[in-house]
This record gives sequence, structure tokens and C-alpha cells, in this order.
Amino acid sequence: MENIDWKNLPFAYKKTDFNVRSYFKNGEWGEILVSDSEFINMHMASTCLHYGQEIFEGLKAYSGMDGKIRLFRWEENAKRMINSARGILMQEVPVELFREAVFKAVRLNEKYVPPYGFGATLYIRPFLVGLGPEVGVKAAKEYLFVVFVTPVGPYFRDGFAPVDIMICRKFDRAAPRGTGSYKVGGNYAASLQSLKEAHMAGFGTTLYLDACEKKYIDEAGPANFFGIKGNTYVTPKSNSILPSITNMSLMQLAEDEGMKVERRLIPVEELSEFDEVGACGTAAVITPIRKIVDPDTNKIYEYGDKNEPGPVCKRLYQHLTAIQTGDIEDKFGWISYLE
Repeated sequence: MENIDWKNLPFAYKKTDFNVRSYFKNGEWGEILVSDSEFINMHMASTCLHYGQEIFEGLKAYSGMDGKIRLFRWEENAKRMINSARGILMQEVPVELFREAVFKAVRLNEKYVPPYGFGATLYIRPFLVGLGPEVGVKAAKEYLFVVFVTPVGPYFRDGFAPVDIMICRKFDRAAPRGTGSYKVGGNYAASLQSLKEAHMAGFGTTLYLDACEKKYIDEAGPANFFGIKGNTYVTPKSNSILPSITNMSLMQLAEDEGMKVERRLIPVEELSEFDEVGACGTAAVITPIRKIVDPDTNKIYEYGDKNEPGPVCKRLYQHLTAIQTGDIEDKFGWISYLE
């Protein structure tokens, strides 16, 4: 194994030794296979290539000060993958198969789990694709479930530091009653053009509004949005938002700290009323937002110290990451240990 600069790891794919796979054929899932190949053989008419039958998940493994390896809320990822599979008529991956594959992939690549204290983690990517060949628009009869892992650093180069974002009205991430609440690749493909324009304009990401009326806040790029107003944690409610496991956890932490939690429609004008705002997800945990620019109205919303995360964002971030690395007690039962 090459010497890895754990401190300066990018959030990017890095080859590890093994991945694990299971095929669904003839109405049943096969045994878990171990592979050292980074490639998949598939029919040129596979439904994942033509009709978007592809879903995925993202979770992490963490090293603790005690040397133990921890996985965070994998059960929620398993349940979300089942929901995504149901949404686009794919074969569901049973929770037991999901668990066995994820833990096996981490165990086989244990040497790639970054050591404690470097701010790096082992990113785990389970995904499911339709392999069966179809020319008509229909669901496949055969599927492939794969789990690969890769060591990563912070999602944003500067780590837990405030970023600037822009409101996007020109593009929609997902349609109402569409696939927005499922973790399908098509939702991310639909965001690439707007993200490119945001990056070219010097912003970290885009803030999408609802696709129907353009009145309410939807998602912040590939992450959930939240705002802090006094002692209240506010996050959007929408059928086109992916249910974030990180956001779910932050809401529970906020309630545990005595904060009020509201999941509701957030008019874009309410951005002027928040003390702090942020985006949250598995990759970055929390990304504090220091400025939101609305290019269509020329309005600019600024929050707190321009160079430091707000106090609530900082507290929630430290609380959640301390649970993930074992620095404080996990009283919620969110952590599973690698056997």
C-alpha cells in the first residue's frame, strides 16, 4: 500500500483493494462476491444505460481515538435505498444484504480507513443498477448491487468553513412529484449545469427554489438546507427533497439541546430573517453559508462573521462529528462497530 497523505486527502475517488457485488437473477439475490476489478460487464441494452434505473447511497466509516472503526446510521441508508428502488421499480436490496455487503467492503479495505485526528474518513458507496437488457421502456429483470469504498478528505477544500452560494431560478433539480426524494443519478445530472454556472461565478453551490412556483427554498446543491432563527432550527418541507440522514440527525441533536425544530415551507424572502444558514449532507456534514446572492433580484443575504461558522452551526457540527468518531457518548444508538 502506498503512503497516503491523510491530512491532505481530496474528496475524490482513490482505488482500494476490493469491492463486493451481488447479482439479482431468476427472482433471487445471489451470494456476495469479492472483486478486485474496478469495472463492470453489462449488456449494451441494460436499463441503467437507457432508462435511468440507477440508485446509490453514501455513508462513512470513522476511526476513533480508541482505534475502533465506526459506521454511522447505516440502517437509514439501507431504508432509503429501498425507498429509492421502489420509486423507480427496481429490485429492493434487503437490509440484511445491504449490511453484510457494506461491512464486508469496509473490512476488506480496513487499511484505507483514515486514522483518527486527520479529518478524513472512508467513504462508502453502495449502488444498484438495472442490468437486464430492454429496448421498450420497462423495468429490468436483472440487477447488480455493488459496494466500493474510498478514503476521502473534506468535501470542500477549506473543510468546515463558510461558503457563498447563489439562488438558481434558471434550472430545476427535480420536478414536483418526480424523483427528487429518491437518490437517483438523474437528479444529480440535472444539477450539473447549474453547479457549473455557480462555480464559474465564484460560488460554492446553488440554492434551488421549488420547481412549481419559485417561491420556496428547496435544496442547496446536492445537500439539504437549514436556517437558524433564534432558538429554532428550520428546514424545508418538500416532496422533491432527498431525505438527508445528516439533516435528520441534526434535527434530533437540535431538539436534544432544547431547540425548536420546524420542517415547513420556507419563502425565499425569509432568508433575511435567519441568524445562520447552512447546507448539510454525508459528504460535508455541515457547510456553513456566509452569503446568498440572488442574481435575479440583486438581493444579497449575509450571515454572521464572514470567516467563521455561526455558533449554532459550530455546536451542531462538533456534536455530530464527536458522536461519529466516538469522542462523546452515542446515546441515540447511531453507531455500529466493525466486528
